[in-house]
Amino acid sequence: MTINKTQEGSCLTLALTGRLDTMTSPELEAELNRSLEDAQSLVLDFTGLEYISSAGLRVLLSAHKAMSGKGGMKVTHINEVVREVFDVTGFSDILNIG
Repeated sequence: MTINKTQEGSCLTLALTGRLDTMTSPELEAELNRSLEDAQSLVLDFTGLEYISSAGLRVLLSAHKAMSGKGGMKVTHINEVVREVFDVTGFSDILNIG
């Protein structure tokens, strides 16, 4: 997985490419731990994300909780595979998807 980080003011955008799974979710978690302190809002751009596992969902839930007291978190450009995982797990009801 590749993470491209962009910060515009207090909005942090992370664009993910590849697979967010057991092997790669610690990398995203570490990046979020480093970067969220200075961010008031978070955008996760999933244009290049091919797959997400339960380990990836756990990281998203943690980020969602961290950002709920700030400006919030938005997930954008999800594909059909990721949308199906979100729908089946109920994450479609929890996350702001745009």
